Order: sequence, then structure tokens, then C-alpha cells
Amino acid sequence: MVTTEKETLFDQIEQKLQQQGFQIANKDMTRPWGGFFVIQEDQAQQFANVYFDGIDIDDLKIAGKLSPKILVVAPQKRLSWQYHHRRAEIWKVVEGTVGVVVSDTDEEGEVKVLEPGSLITLKQGERHRLVGLSGWGVLSEIWQHTDLHLPSDEEDIVRVQDDYGR
Repeated sequence: MVTTEKETLFDQIEQKLQQQGFQIANKDMTRPWGGFFVIQEDQAQQFANVYFDGIDIDDLKIAGKLSPKILVVAPQKRLSWQYHHRRAEIWKVVEGTVGVVVSDTDEEGEVKVLEPGSLITLKQGERHRLVGLSGWGVLSEIWQHTDLHLPSDEEDIVRVQDDYGR
């Protein structure tokens, strides 16, 4: 069996997360743009300590849980132009250089290039797109759920435009 660059990268990220003491609740490397790792909710503060310079999770919470994740975006791929009804998000670039587009309307603006250590906060309803540039990009992400009784999930994605016809 031939191991692809994507599989190798995902294995390296998984090993690093485990070495950091994180329990992976879900892993998906089947996305056409890359994939993600979901970290156990009860490790949100530990995740914030490692990936968000120790921000207190009580300061991050809007309503309920935070759903910490690691996003992995492939070179020259992009996530859908999207927004969410039940969450805001905070991203921090961990590895690689990525592009991000944000707007309060359905019209896409220019791609802003973010280097490792860059932080971006996405408001509930704000349109956004993560863009892979010349290499793989790895980001830490925290979902800030805005509805205590109906937390956001993967179904809470309103796609304005999608390269993959979803």
C-alpha cells in the first residue's frame, strides 16, 4: 500500500495530538479540501492552553460547549464559501500559510494571507472561506456555540458557493 502525503500528514498530526494528551473524538480525512480532527469537549481548556495561548474557555463561551478542532487544508483547495446560524468560530494558524476570505455579505472579497500564529475570529453569520495556498495548512479551531439548546454541528453550514457541488 502506498501512503499518500495526506495520510502521512494526518498520521503526524494524530501522533502529535496524542503526545499532547488529547483524545480525538472524531477524525475525517475524506473531505475534498483536506479534513479535520475533533478533540473531546472536556479537553477544551487544555486545547485553548496549547493552541490559543491559554485563553480561559469561560471567556470564549457564548452558550454551552466549544468543540475544539484541528483543520487541515490541502494545497490549492478551498472550503465552501459559507456561514453558520448557530456558531461563531476562532481559528489560529498552526502550520503553513493559508488564505482566508471573510465578508458580511454573500460577495467574496480578497484572500487575506495568514502566517503561522495568525488568529482570526469569525462572527455568527459572517461569510468565510479557508483557502489552501502552496502547501498544506493546519489550523486550530474553536466553535463558539450560540444556541445552548441546539448546539452547532456539521449540518449547520450554509454554503453560498462550493467547488465540490455540495
